[in-house]
Amino acid sequence: MDFGLVLQTDPPASDVVELMRRAERNGFTHGWTFDSAVLWQEPFVIHSRILDHTERLTVGTMVTNPGTRTWEVTASTFATLNSMYGNRTVCGIGRGDSAMRVAGRPPNTLARLGEAITAIRDLAEGREAVVDGTALRIPWVEDGRLPVWMAAYGPKALAMAGQLADGFILQLADVYLTEWMVKAVRAAAESAGRDPASVTVCVAAPAYVTADDSPQALAHAREQCRWFGGMVGNHVADLVGRYGEHSGLVPDELTAYIKQRQGYDYAHHGRSGNPDTAFVPDEIVDRFCLIGPPQAHVEKLEALRDLGVDHFAVYDMHDAKEAVVDAYGEQVIPALS
Repeated sequence: MDFGLVLQTDPPASDVVELMRRAERNGFTHGWTFDSAVLWQEPFVIHSRILDHTERLTVGTMVTNPGTRTWEVTASTFATLNSMYGNRTVCGIGRGDSAMRVAGRPPNTLARLGEAITAIRDLAEGREAVVDGTALRIPWVEDGRLPVWMAAYGPKALAMAGQLADGFILQLADVYLTEWMVKAVRAAAESAGRDPASVTVCVAAPAYVTADDSPQALAHAREQCRWFGGMVGNHVADLVGRYGEHSGLVPDELTAYIKQRQGYDYAHHGRSGNPDTAFVPDEIVDRFCLIGPPQAHVEKLEALRDLGVDHFAVYDMHDAKEAVVDAYGEQVIPALS
């Protein structure tokens, strides 16, 4: 199992770079950042600095979208980084939540996302692609490689990930839901004539390592990670709006917890203490995140690995960023390598 570190690009950017360097020293193979131009600093500028200040780390977006940049710009940016630093990038992409909604636009359609996945990958790898009706090719790309991983929850999105993407990003660490969704992605890949094992499975979720499993320690960890249930709830609300409640198309284990959701202010997006996430119960925090002593993390990650998860990406948005990176490097990553 590979490990990645996910950060928001809050200023100063030097802190983001230093945490990524720390992650590499602790055995992480990937460094990921959010991509929401209004809420945080421009990730690709910071990616260049991360790549320049690390030796092996692969960097990527978790996640970009096909609406805030034109596809040839996204492809050219990744291709430039790859040309400079030796194919050390991954394009994580989804429909767009905060990036689109903060700018007053709805998330992209799945159809547009599917077209973008193919076009961005083809352009970044030097092949011709059609963008808005025009055939384009980036002539200076040589030996470029850009895996494109797609974030998904709902049945149509899971099918598209299996059919088109090089990787599948699941933004939660619930064992039951992971099993359900990985099976859906693999079935779609097989139906499309692809090798299901060729689709990298990435689970991304907050991790908070405690000194013990006392009620006080776990309560603090939950409060530091409760924001994540609210972030996932944005996507779940979209699914309920599209498919309805108890549809059978989306597991109730994913949708039931948002009944008390009242709304969401993106000013607090992805941050501990988010006041819009009080509706998220402790059970969801425990299911969606990894909290507790190191051995609890190892046990849950072993269960996820047994379900076919290849990569765990640690959302590190809480009051113990450095401590979690170090604990993973010292106790968690060695146990799963």
